[in-house]
Amino acid sequence: MQLLIGSWLLLLAGSLLAPALNRWPRLASMVGSGAAALGSLGMLIAAIYGLMGGQPLSLDLPLTMPGVSFVLHLDGLAAFFLLPIALIGLAGAVYGSEYMAGHGRWPGLHWSFYNLLLLSMALVVTAANGILFLFAWECMSLSSFFLVIGDHQDPAVGRAGLIYLLATHLGAALLFVFFLVAGAKAGSFDFATFTVLRQVSAPLASILFILILIGFGSKAGLFPFHVWLPEAHPAAPSHVSALMSGVMVKTAIYGIIRMVSFLPPAPAWWGGLILALGLIGALFGIALASSQKDMKRSLAYSTVENVGLIFLALGFWLFSRSTNQPLAASLALIGALLHVWNHALFKSLLFMGAGSLLHGSGTRNLNQMGGLLRRMPRTGLLLIVGAVAVAALPPFNGLVGEWFIYRGLMQTGVTLQGLAAFFPLIVLGLLALVGGMVLMVFTRLVGIALLGEPRDTQAANAHESGPRMVGAMAVLASLCLLGGLLPAGLILPVSRVAALIDPGLPQALAGVDLLPTWLGWLGWGLLLMLTLVIALSRWLQGRNRTVSASTWGCGFAFPTARMSYSAEGFSELAATSFLSEALQPVVADGRSLSLFPEVARFSHQAPDLVLDGFFQPFFRKVAGGCSRLRRLQSGLVHIYMFYIFSTTLLLLVWVAMR
Repeated sequence: MQLLIGSWLLLLAGSLLAPALNRWPRLASMVGSGAAALGSLGMLIAAIYGLMGGQPLSLDLPLTMPGVSFVLHLDGLAAFFLLPIALIGLAGAVYGSEYMAGHGRWPGLHWSFYNLLLLSMALVVTAANGILFLFAWECMSLSSFFLVIGDHQDPAVGRAGLIYLLATHLGAALLFVFFLVAGAKAGSFDFATFTVLRQVSAPLASILFILILIGFGSKAGLFPFHVWLPEAHPAAPSHVSALMSGVMVKTAIYGIIRMVSFLPPAPAWWGGLILALGLIGALFGIALASSQKDMKRSLAYSTVENVGLIFLALGFWLFSRSTNQPLAASLALIGALLHVWNHALFKSLLFMGAGSLLHGSGTRNLNQMGGLLRRMPRTGLLLIVGAVAVAALPPFNGLVGEWFIYRGLMQTGVTLQGLAAFFPLIVLGLLALVGGMVLMVFTRLVGIALLGEPRDTQAANAHESGPRMVGAMAVLASLCLLGGLLPAGLILPVSRVAALIDPGLPQALAGVDLLPTWLGWLGWGLLLMLTLVIALSRWLQGRNRTVSASTWGCGFAFPTARMSYSAEGFSELAATSFLSEALQPVVADGRSLSLFPEVARFSHQAPDLVLDGFFQPFFRKVAGGCSRLRRLQSGLVHIYMFYIFSTTLLLLVWVAMR
């Protein structure tokens, strides 16, 4: 605990010192990134201790404010979520120290908010008091908001920041209501007293559950509250996008698990609701990811898909536990927790890889890239590793977590009889469809960005990133590989944490082989085969004299970028074949059949049906209604005195009636 508090003080010092040194940009960046790296390293050591089976650590500092106590608690669950915060925070600090060089006039402000974001996220997962939790939650939201709008001169960035701020505070409002009700029932805001919530009535428990689900789900990017995520991630610097997508959304998953544990045993419909929202979110997210030409926006929708997978597994855990399927529930819970870690690794790697391509080529538009593997070989190779991992292909870590989710669904399908067995099998089939779409999306992303000919002069003149950016990505890629080759190193600590969440898990898994032997050997075999193929190809290239000649160019005299697929053209078949009409991109091809046609313009847009079709029209109507209330702002003092008098009178009447 002393190490953890010391790390937080270091982060706080970096947050205060970095902006004070703005007159010396290089020194401000060095101090800010160094404090973030060292503070993250200290948190990483503390988290590893918590996961190694050490006793839960607590700290209680007396405060004079009523209802507020500075109570910290580092148990296995908190350490589980603290680990990716520290790891990705450390990698992001190293990566960002080079990525942000020359970006903006005030680098100290950026590193101030980066340190504050790390500190607030760590405080969220260790706070053991409701008011302290909400304070850390608000600090996390505001610091990430200021990181998102760093390039606030761009109107698109300002719009993304506004949507993010609105979404996160609407969710926070529901969390305020939950903690007020919970504190009133428990008589205190300390989490230790929240155990009395297990005795509340079923209707009140369901209301509290809905508040938890929407309040935390809006931060996690759960469908249909995901609308801020595809807007904010492309606007933020890439190492911030990695931290937000890989880690910050997981603090909301921590909040759901922690708060649901205080409520009575979940009825089946709680799990069914979470499962349905997760499944729809996975399908919706990967569908829109396949139609984006902005690389980071496509990755953001992929995060919506992966968050949907985690919620699907959590919902299946609650559903199976309430329907007396302990083995399936245990497998689903372990799968959800494994995917929390795995997604943090490979999605952070992918966002950093996208940032490296942006840093080297100057664009996020896939249609302006091409041929970057030859010009940025190290970044290209690491990006391919992230793409293979997110597609759940061996020998990388993405397969491990999804295997447990698949296995839990298959276990239920085999155990149940009659029509009830079709439910998990249908979910299994839709999950397989999501997996196939993921493979197509990242084949498209890697192929369009890295292969072929450059489609823009900036891509033709792209340069490789420096050692700090490549080194941070290489560490994450190595962990993705180790997670696939040595899955037991992930499963053992995760199963220990899962047993803390669900005490019946050890008994349900007694005698069950969690890790099939072929899973680890498959990764090693594929790695060995790949190594032999590369060695053999290089040997053959060295023996034989290579004769270069032009390939057939489909009627083009010389190879050009027009000969290759565009980002939209690559996914057109999948969009028209698998997606409903509501999710298909809006295409205007500019065709004209008149005798004197005008200049034709082609446009391809993939709007978000939820944001553009529901939330924006809804809030426009709300804003229009609120604007009519301006008539109450007369600017006359005696009118305001009348308002105060009327409100006081009504409150007195209400108190008297009680």
